[in-house]
Amino acid sequence: MTQNRNVILAIDEGTSGTRAAVVAADGHVSCLEYTTLQVDSPRPGVVEQDANVLLEKTLAVCRATLAQAARDNLNVVALAIATQRATAVLWDTQTGRALVPAMVWQDTRYAPDLHALAGTWDARLRPAVGRPAGVRSPYLWAARHLRETPVVAEAWAARRLAFGTVDSWLLWHLSTERACVTTPTNATSCSAYMLGEHRYLTDWIDALDFPRELLPELRQDADDFGRTRTDLLGIDVPILACAGDQLAGAIGLGCLDAGQSMCLHGTGSFVDLMVGPALPARSGESDSTLTMTARRHQGVSHYSVETFVATTGSALNWVCNKLHWFQDARQISALAATVPSSGGVTFIPALTGLRVPQMQPEARAALNGVSMATTQAEIAHAILAGIAHSVASCIEANRDIAGVAVSGLVVGGGLSGSDALLQMQADLTGLPIHRMQETDRASLRGIAYLAGASGLLWDSLQQARTTTAPDAVFTPAIGEDERAARRTLWHARVASELNHVDAFASH
Repeated sequence: MTQNRNVILAIDEGTSGTRAAVVAADGHVSCLEYTTLQVDSPRPGVVEQDANVLLEKTLAVCRATLAQAARDNLNVVALAIATQRATAVLWDTQTGRALVPAMVWQDTRYAPDLHALAGTWDARLRPAVGRPAGVRSPYLWAARHLRETPVVAEAWAARRLAFGTVDSWLLWHLSTERACVTTPTNATSCSAYMLGEHRYLTDWIDALDFPRELLPELRQDADDFGRTRTDLLGIDVPILACAGDQLAGAIGLGCLDAGQSMCLHGTGSFVDLMVGPALPARSGESDSTLTMTARRHQGVSHYSVETFVATTGSALNWVCNKLHWFQDARQISALAATVPSSGGVTFIPALTGLRVPQMQPEARAALNGVSMATTQAEIAHAILAGIAHSVASCIEANRDIAGVAVSGLVVGGGLSGSDALLQMQADLTGLPIHRMQETDRASLRGIAYLAGASGLLWDSLQQARTTTAPDAVFTPAIGEDERAARRTLWHARVASELNHVDAFASH
């Protein structure tokens, strides 16, 4: 087989759906298959998935992709897996079946228990694992099942119980190794991974009453995970990479170097800043800006910091579908482009609270500065500007914690299709904004890069990323004084909302 017919099978196993595709040496993603996944919330705070169905659907898309690849005479030479992070599974190693519904990363059922531990533990957790105790813990979830769920307790007593996140679950099934392992980009999100030491904070694990012997073995994100099981996939190839989906997406968008920032626009907008092999200057000092392992390979960890705006894409859906102010997001973007400014109107997209400049879950969305002269186009402009301002605030928060200057911003996801929004992002951040081609496939491409960058398809990640191509570049069109004036007005409006929350809480 010639090199240019060799491809890597990539899985992107997300929360609402799972995809498989093949990635070639030129970065082209083809033979894409997708199927939806169900997420259940049987009661407030509880968010679950059926891990057995997740596995079946992941296998189904892989088989369909492999069938397409065979028809196209493509030669699959490796498997790479990107997964949702911090979704936990307990399974029986004898039957291979999950014993209880998986706890999805959005679950907050144990927030009160973790809050009770935070006073004692946060000061130690923040510098070690880059984040506070938080609102969810896969380890606490598993420990409770060990005590309260007979089928889990029985499997544990019989030494046939396994625990892990979705990466562990898929690797255990797909690899001939049948080892229970996890990777740093996944373990980091579970809040017990010591960033600088590549090991678990076992005292915290003990405090959660989780048995250490159930911990998945820590590997690297690019590693030898054994070979694929031919009885499941029909191919015998090495599994060479496994990473969290957001971090795989960063690699797929070419964000590898300190100072590069990435914004993925979806339901919310996630903003990551690459820091490099040294830990962020103020790692763990913020509740809203969390330290991530961006990737670990060749014995070296690279870090990033991340914060997000929870309701951006969902805010546009809200004003269109619930308020019926606009037909759809495209109309908002088209109208916003017809006016030079919002005419002093501001929109804060805090429908489920604020994270920056401070964590305030009680804050709410606000539309300010409206007069009789305000037009629909100015409101459309204000809505997009509110998202752009929020992203700018995330970039500032990340820079503050990382101690790293931001050189540019790469954007992807649904809202990145709006030229008006990206021009506002350039104007308000003062940074060049790069919109990449096929950003919706970034996680598939990035995890393939990680698997194939040691000589299989590429000589390095730097060489692999040369196959990414920008779709458009947006540069700032306003001066520093105008930028400062717009940001000052924004900060004042956000401060007003925060003051309102404080005043309301005091009554």
